[in-house]
Amino acid sequence: MTSYLFDAAYLIAAVLFILGLMALNSPKTARRGIFMAEIGMFMAVVGTLLRKEIVSFEWIIVGFIIGSLIGGAMAIWMPMTAMPQRIALSHSFGALAAALVGIVKYHEHAPNIDSALMAVVGFEVLLGSLTVTGSLMAFGKLQELIKGAPVVYKFQNISNIILFFGTVSLFIILIINPGLTALFYVIIAAGLLLGVLIVLPIGGADMPVVLALLNSYSGLAAAATGFAIDNKMLIIAGALDGASGFFLSMMMSKAMNRSFTNVLFGAVGSVKQNQAGEAGEKTVTSYTTEDVSYILENAQSVIIIPGYGMAVAQAQHVLQELASMLIARGTQVRYAIHPVAGRMPGHMNVLLAEANVPYDLLCEPDQINNDFPNTDVVIVVGANDVVNPAARYKKDSPLYGMPIFDADKARTIVILKRSLKAGFAGEDNELFYDKKTMMVFGDAKQSLMSLVQLLKENAPVLAN
Repeated sequence: MTSYLFDAAYLIAAVLFILGLMALNSPKTARRGIFMAEIGMFMAVVGTLLRKEIVSFEWIIVGFIIGSLIGGAMAIWMPMTAMPQRIALSHSFGALAAALVGIVKYHEHAPNIDSALMAVVGFEVLLGSLTVTGSLMAFGKLQELIKGAPVVYKFQNISNIILFFGTVSLFIILIINPGLTALFYVIIAAGLLLGVLIVLPIGGADMPVVLALLNSYSGLAAAATGFAIDNKMLIIAGALDGASGFFLSMMMSKAMNRSFTNVLFGAVGSVKQNQAGEAGEKTVTSYTTEDVSYILENAQSVIIIPGYGMAVAQAQHVLQELASMLIARGTQVRYAIHPVAGRMPGHMNVLLAEANVPYDLLCEPDQINNDFPNTDVVIVVGANDVVNPAARYKKDSPLYGMPIFDADKARTIVILKRSLKAGFAGEDNELFYDKKTMMVFGDAKQSLMSLVQLLKENAPVLAN
């Protein structure tokens, strides 16, 4: 009877995982997809606890309590602005679990482990160890615990490639001769080092792509764990995770007009040494929210471009209130969402969904870029790299070649930002100095609240 329950739980979980992943194709069904995936994970855990191999639940209960406390604390106290960091940590934890299972499995069968099992275990620990340190590096950069800009040095690409293929060669030797325990741990150490070196030169707008790629690595490590311990649910879940993360990375790279080699080895986001001087020679005009309110009162069309600054200020709710007020006045309002806005895939979509922004108002670059020349006002809320004109023509720019929003082609550009500080890519933004740009310095949430209040105060006058 237990065997039937075990199989049924896994079957239901697999179906829910697939349906949940399919639902993530659209913002309208994404929440339902997450809910189905959560139920699927619950069924997978229940099914695993019914396995006949489990003879004692003491350590399982300890792990369940510790894991629940850590997960609960992260969910409750980590702000939405730290969501990318939380995801990076989750990748690291999952990969660490896979690597530890691989180490235990190796010692269970060593020195007489067969080559087939050695291949699976080796793949598991290599990808797992790489993802552990890679994800921790991504977390450190996103949290600004370590230098967020790319770290580059002479012969970096060559040394990374040599280390990678050297590790693969050692892996092949270990498959042929699985009894070389010392070599097994050398491969783990090489994987840990690779994780650090691969993420070290990454920065700027490429970080969301790296997060998606690390998600793929973590999923593949989990799938390998499933093969190692003969758990079909892990194989299915890991394969889904690995494949979806890989294709997401491909789609985002295409959206950014970049190749994988460019993202992984191009050191995109490096900061030029003379940028500070260049920025200092330019002038910018500061405006007040009163100035902006006059412009918005007469605007027939408005496009809002949110960025990481909106997330930092937690301004999504008041931004939605402003948009609703403008729509009520008869103004056409849409949101322009860049694939790499924020610091993880879909970062802006998550925040705007939290503020109940209608999904049909969200537009991707290819849907809205041609409309900027006919738009009265563009409101840039904390975005930077995704509206930087340098990406079009400045070949020495770290952003060169990345598709951006044509915000500079609108009739008026309003930028809500704390300072003239460069974006995550470290490139000074020429849009700040455009004659059509109205720079409103300060906290984006406070600026938006002021705009809402001013529009409310002027509403009766306009009504007459």
